[in-house]
Amino acid sequence: MTRSTRQRERETAAEQEEDSEEGVRECPECNSDNLVKSSDRAELVCNDCGLVVEEEQIDPGPEWRAFNHQERQEKSRVGAPTTQTMHDKGLTTTIDWKDKDAYGRSISSKKRSQMHRLRKWQERIRTKDAGERNLQFALSEIDRMASALGVPRSVREVASVIYRRALKEDLIRGRSIEGVATSALYAACRKEGIPRSLEEISEVSRVERKEIGRTYRYISQELGLEMKPVDPKKYVPRFCSELELSEEVQSKANEIIETTAEEGLLSGKSPTGYAAAAIYAASLLCNEKKTQREVADVAQVTEVTIRNRYQEQIEAMGIHG
Repeated sequence: MTRSTRQRERETAAEQEEDSEEGVRECPECNSDNLVKSSDRAELVCNDCGLVVEEEQIDPGPEWRAFNHQERQEKSRVGAPTTQTMHDKGLTTTIDWKDKDAYGRSISSKKRSQMHRLRKWQERIRTKDAGERNLQFALSEIDRMASALGVPRSVREVASVIYRRALKEDLIRGRSIEGVATSALYAACRKEGIPRSLEEISEVSRVERKEIGRTYRYISQELGLEMKPVDPKKYVPRFCSELELSEEVQSKANEIIETTAEEGLLSGKSPTGYAAAAIYAASLLCNEKKTQREVADVAQVTEVTIRNRYQEQIEAMGIHG
């Protein structure tokens, strides 16, 4: 009986120790869990009553001090973080092309030819087999297309992860590497809330729009990506910016989309066409008229689509054009 009680006490003590390690703590004075670390990270202070709960904490930061970005870069002794956008995750060595030594002096012609050979072999041994070479090609394609579309780094990372998952699940067999890479990028854009239409994606890709759509549907279904329908409002700022329209038109277009979507008009409609029609309607209402042709060119839809969506939207809004 005593033994089991001791065992329970030991287990309770171990749990409390784990809780304290995880940082689940309370202020002993006011029982608040609103504890913050001081600016020099040496003290743990209660934000409500000001009690110093812990002092002389271990600082996990570097031992040096830096006051700007340049100093931080000069003093840092670690390399770049790992990235999914490179086939080797950025962990291999890269030999620079500058042909200069550590002091910035030019090297001799003998050394130069030696470095050239080393570089060549370094590039060759970075990929050990055809699978790695294909992965390297696919990730470089994603990087190229992402640069052309002007999407942020996070989208490239997500696209690379999706492509790696497709490769692991053997979804690439029987499909082109470019097709799967483009579909991964399209899916990543939607996941990150920076949508690009299939037309925009196909413009920078070497694959036809139909194949991109087909491959995207297959990959998203097999990997269970759970994509939500694209919100037309996500396209409004970019389209308005390209058309040089004011903030007033932008907010009016968003209002039109919200009001008409509540009435169920958005169901089954292309989000780019829907956004384009709302921008066209808003530009008329705000006396910043743009032609249907101008809006259609920016949104990459037809004038007929804009006319049809425009008619539906103004009827739903109760505006008679």
